[in-house]
Amino acid sequence: MLHCLIGHMNGAGNLMDFLDEPFPDVGTYEDFHTIDWLREKSRDTDRHRKITSKSKESMWELIKSLLDAWSGWVVMLLIGLLSGTLAGVIDLAVDWMTDLKEGVCLSAFWYSHEQCCWTSNETTFDDRDKCPQWQTWAELMTGHAEGGGAYVLNYFLYVLWALLFSFLAVSLVRVFAPYACGSGIPEIKTILSGFIIRGYLGKWTLLIKTVTLVLAVSSGLSLGKEGPLVHVACCCGNLFCSLFSKYSKNEGKRREVLSAAAAAGVSVAFGAPIGGVLFSLEEVSYYFPLKTLWRSFFAALVAAFTLRAINPFGNSRLVLFYVEYHTPWYMTTQLGKYPVLEVIAVTAITAVLAFPNPYTRRSTSELISELFNDCGALESSQLCDYVNNPNMSRPVDDIPDRPAGPGVYNALWQLALALVFKIVITIFTFGMKIPSGLFIPSMAVGAIAGRIVGIAVEQMAYHHHDWIIFKNWCRPGADCVTPGLYAMVGAAACLGGVTRMTVSLVVIMFELTGGLEYIVPLMAAAVTSKWVADAFGKEGIYESHIQLNGYPYLDVRDEFTHRTLATDVMRPRRNDPPLAVLTQDSTTVEDAEALIKDTDYSGFPVVVSRESERLIGFVQRRDLTLAIKTARQKQDGVVSSSMVYFTEDAQQLPASDPQPLKLRRILNLSPFTVTDHTPMETVVDIFRKLGLRQCLVTRSGRLLGIITKKDVLRHMAQMMNQDPESIMFN
Repeated sequence: MLHCLIGHMNGAGNLMDFLDEPFPDVGTYEDFHTIDWLREKSRDTDRHRKITSKSKESMWELIKSLLDAWSGWVVMLLIGLLSGTLAGVIDLAVDWMTDLKEGVCLSAFWYSHEQCCWTSNETTFDDRDKCPQWQTWAELMTGHAEGGGAYVLNYFLYVLWALLFSFLAVSLVRVFAPYACGSGIPEIKTILSGFIIRGYLGKWTLLIKTVTLVLAVSSGLSLGKEGPLVHVACCCGNLFCSLFSKYSKNEGKRREVLSAAAAAGVSVAFGAPIGGVLFSLEEVSYYFPLKTLWRSFFAALVAAFTLRAINPFGNSRLVLFYVEYHTPWYMTTQLGKYPVLEVIAVTAITAVLAFPNPYTRRSTSELISELFNDCGALESSQLCDYVNNPNMSRPVDDIPDRPAGPGVYNALWQLALALVFKIVITIFTFGMKIPSGLFIPSMAVGAIAGRIVGIAVEQMAYHHHDWIIFKNWCRPGADCVTPGLYAMVGAAACLGGVTRMTVSLVVIMFELTGGLEYIVPLMAAAVTSKWVADAFGKEGIYESHIQLNGYPYLDVRDEFTHRTLATDVMRPRRNDPPLAVLTQDSTTVEDAEALIKDTDYSGFPVVVSRESERLIGFVQRRDLTLAIKTARQKQDGVVSSSMVYFTEDAQQLPASDPQPLKLRRILNLSPFTVTDHTPMETVVDIFRKLGLRQCLVTRSGRLLGIITKKDVLRHMAQMMNQDPESIMFN
């Protein structure tokens, strides 16, 4: 509440009122500290009131007020344009570098395999992946495309390229931007809850994360780019916030922009703008007012339009997994200590085991796309190797169920091995010191399991159509079961179990695949997967990651039902030293500086006197430090023995006394307080809904203690028989 006290400033001498002029960094927060949401909201209200008042003075001030009002929409536009552009570039680069592990396009080396064969006149539909312009490394080096020697050479170069890409990725992250590693979503959730992690959304992190994300995905590791794209979009949002003082000087307003940026990130990651808005609302945002909802929608829309204009997938759609089914659904019943070595080792194992299996050799996105696809008459995948009836005279989009051919059975064995491989390798890959997302690997695991189940049900329906679960809707010669739909539902179920997403997951899935008709099965899968996963533990992967890192994140979904009181949690405890406080008119500059030096508290209560301990207000540590430093530099006569006053008027001092220092302006006169008998259930709810940094505990106006967000988190951990010291930061 720095600026709401301006009207109370009376003239007490120009020297004492130097704080009437703002000085740099007042009201900001130190790294790894939590913001005060109430304070930030009050500051923005005062700023807006001041702009509105000035807008009536002149045309220029009116124009400035209009620019301020529209600055939010301008920021959203810029975020959408940049995040959409970066996502398109990343998609194109990943396609090219993934194919580079297997060969090169002679006509234009920057073409991926698919792009190279698009331009070829020799390509046929049956051999759509073969063209003279595209050559494998063995064919290019030895002139032989087949044979044992060519296979070994291609195998070796595949592993070599994968190791090179992953080594470059982990090296760039380790040397230039350590914050560029991982998914980024747990940290984004923590930042949006009010925590300060300086540099996590910086320009350097944005650059390195973009580059290394391409390298990491192209290496073939079992990771995705969707989570990191949310981090990239939030970096874009933070970048544009710095251009407008409205956002750069107010951490609460900045987080409104970052919430919208997260929506834009999901929009370009999945081609799902509506799902992106719901994802930001359901999964990552802590404070999401209605105004942020509209701006998130606009940012996601612009990002989706930008990505569509780039058209990275070459299919005139926003997504790679677009499918179209023609039947309705039916109701039935120690390496972590050495990050570079860890990445190289996991990459080597991944590449060596992935190459022999065609379903693990290709990129995970291509695998999911094939698993989702329906088997039409023109499909060449071995998953579609069914025994056809030569007398069949049905339309192409209504092919009946058929007995599986040898290709399907061969694919089932390969998919079973791929399922085990993906499950195991994803566990070790997520969390390494490179950009790594979990959306796509989780979807791949679910899609593989779903496709296997779908084929099994399809064959049971074909051979046993008289069973009770089939006979009412599955006739001989009918198209009864769509294995691709099972893959899609399985992907949603696995992703939901990992992240515990529900509403946003369903919307993302039907936007991702275009399968609007299958919302009900997707909803059933999302709910069921959440119930099953919750039986093992209430936290999703991101909440678990937050707990492992010890971030001070107070989840709004956690319930607190223990019968404890504020007095049980507040500090100081019975054997602790007394609470560090300042007095309103009997503290010297030396006393204040000693208190700052000897403690590491985020702020100090101000009382009338140490005898009465009647609460006056609260002053932030950083503001007090900056105020004293600035006063010593700019105000003559301020020395260590100068009195510090937090009152309206200073006492009349003898002329021989040093010049006093008046700091009432940095004092928050309305700190949030509770009584010592307030139930902790109420205190926890207050901290969640108001985003408090701390609250003071009083009895009849007398200060008893303080409860910080970290104290609340420690107490909750203790009540759940967890280690309270796992909460590392303030």
